[in-house]
Amino acid sequence: MNVILAKTETGRALGDMFAVARERLPGAGKVADHRQRAFEAYERAGLPHRRIEEWKYTDLRALMREVLPPAEAPDAAALKRAAAALKLHAIGGVRRLVLVDGVFAPKLSEMGNLEKGLGIRTLRAVLEAGDAARQAQLLVPDNSDAMVALNSAMMTDGIVIEVADGAVLTQPLHIVHVANGAQPAAMFTRSMIRLGRAASATLVESYIAADGAKAYQVHDSLITAIGDGARLDHVRLVEDGREAFNISSSVVTLGANAHFNTFGMTSGSNVSRYQATIAFAGEGSRVETNGVNLLNGRQHADSTLFLDHAVPNCASREIFRSVVDDRGHSVFQGRIIVRPDAQKTDAKMMTRALLLSDEAEADNKPELEIFADDVTCGHGATTGALDESLLFYLRARGLSEKEAQALLIQAFVGEAIEQIANDALRELVISAAQRWLAARG
Repeated sequence: MNVILAKTETGRALGDMFAVARERLPGAGKVADHRQRAFEAYERAGLPHRRIEEWKYTDLRALMREVLPPAEAPDAAALKRAAAALKLHAIGGVRRLVLVDGVFAPKLSEMGNLEKGLGIRTLRAVLEAGDAARQAQLLVPDNSDAMVALNSAMMTDGIVIEVADGAVLTQPLHIVHVANGAQPAAMFTRSMIRLGRAASATLVESYIAADGAKAYQVHDSLITAIGDGARLDHVRLVEDGREAFNISSSVVTLGANAHFNTFGMTSGSNVSRYQATIAFAGEGSRVETNGVNLLNGRQHADSTLFLDHAVPNCASREIFRSVVDDRGHSVFQGRIIVRPDAQKTDAKMMTRALLLSDEAEADNKPELEIFADDVTCGHGATTGALDESLLFYLRARGLSEKEAQALLIQAFVGEAIEQIANDALRELVISAAQRWLAARG
């Protein structure tokens, strides 16, 4: 039986948008062919919906409904608004690399006096230069996920970072995504960081909104390759505007004896999803992935992680905490697969949710698939409310109800935040969490 799918008005509009935008997107030849194949893959699937298992809690057809047109390149006024937003989210001691409405902003970035062994280029420059080797690394061939395919088709700019063998960067790198368009629009960015053998670096990503930014969409992806014996510390902060949509994907590959420590916190956006695939490609590697959702109002935040243990003698730890108030909705999906050759794997995952209202919701779905027999693996999930006896204890000692709740919430999320290796970045995250707590009614 032949089945013909009728294209919706939204589908037609997006197809027309891609046809127009394709001429001004960077890259030709194989890059353009890759874009076309990726867009066709997206068109076949459309926006993810609840009948797709990995998206069952985040139905974009209901939550997002359509993909907005690409944002225009920022003008002088937009860059001025972005500069003001950067001052409010400044981090001391970092090298700042700024994308405004999805386009690299050199005047707001710090590109001079690079540390030895550090190379930084823009995605646009790499795609237009005909660098076949780097293009192959940036053009993700797997278009099975619709949102990854859409990002592959529409990617406009981003940051390409390379750290040479043996280089140990003392200054963290800070990629800042600033949205400041007054009109609804979408940003399509893709970045990459590659660490050579025995290299070390710290990467921070921030998603922020300038004053006046309205309902916008972020479609971002990050490709990470960590060489043998290398270490990457990664901190990700989502503080988008409350009308924003943030759909971000990450692909991480570790060599032998590599170390990846990552932390993410979501306190902004109306709807957000972070999906990461972490693959162990070399023995003796370790991953620590930690996260916190701080949600209220009608916010929806989804963290979906897939750890692929394909080789022996590797370890992974996942700690995730969510605090949900009002009618917020937090989702955590953690999947660990231990393949037949991955003997001596040590993998553990724990997710806890704290509900502060009767209408708050948290969906936790930890999964283990084990095909090896000499492993140590475990997972757990809990959901509950604040302990009334502890609240009474604190209030009996002079604290107000709000102060007592804040103290217990800080202790609840503290285990995940304490995993951040950099002291200054840890204090930054603690301050952001405290601001969220202070803003509670």
